Amino acid sequence: MDFLQNHVESIVFCATEPVKAEEIRLVMSEMFEAEVQIEDIEAALESLLVKYEPEEFSFQVYKIAGGYQFLTKPAYQTSLGIFLKQKSKKRLSTSALEVMAIIAYKQPITKGQVEDIRGVNCDYAVQKLLEKELVEIKGKSDGVGRPLLYGTSKKFMEYFGLNSLSELPNPKDFAALENTIGTELDPNFNDFAQFGLMEGEGQAHVETEEEREAAIKAGVQLDLEDVIRNEQQARQAEIQSGEENNIDQERNEQQEERE
Repeated sequence: MDFLQNHVESIVFCATEPVKAEEIRLVMSEMFEAEVQIEDIEAALESLLVKYEPEEFSFQVYKIAGGYQFLTKPAYQTSLGIFLKQKSKKRLSTSALEVMAIIAYKQPITKGQVEDIRGVNCDYAVQKLLEKELVEIKGKSDGVGRPLLYGTSKKFMEYFGLNSLSELPNPKDFAALENTIGTELDPNFNDFAQFGLMEGEGQAHVETEEEREAAIKAGVQLDLEDVIRNEQQARQAEIQSGEENNIDQERNEQQEERE
């Protein structure tokens, strides 16, 4: 019985949703190549319910929705809540966002084509996107070596609230205005923050630190020039005002002498 119970326990442990006793019975019957009684499966499940009841275990087998599933006990919901909240704060890096956006707009696309657009290796970024199930493998290219083709996944569509890829923002929406530094992206698509597509070239562009520093220095230089110019104008106005006051004073003194 322990042998059967261990197999039942492993199935319940691996299940991502409540698994029914009949489903487990079918698995066991196929594995043993013999008919397994439903009573034996139910007995094994009942033993598991009792086995994980003690407080020494942080999880337990629960009978829910007509099936059985391993779940953590309510006493640990606070620590788990904090853990899940902190995990949700982990956002994609800028490079991963760039790769994801390129794949979204150019799919199906190979990793080599993505690297041609970005100009750098993107192995790590693609792997992270695959792990997060935001992109997926769509097939193989007909090119040399038949490299893998990547495209967005169903989870990508759900995450960004899209019904179809046609709802993706038009690259023209990211066009920068003249005489402005940086871009202001569509607020409804802010998960692609700091990402833009160069119209007509299909290349990703992210403002670099050097560009930002240059822009800041340029702005500071303009401010300094304005300050210096204003000070010079103020001095000239002061000098001119002083000369006019001196002339008026001399005229008044000459008038008083005549009188």
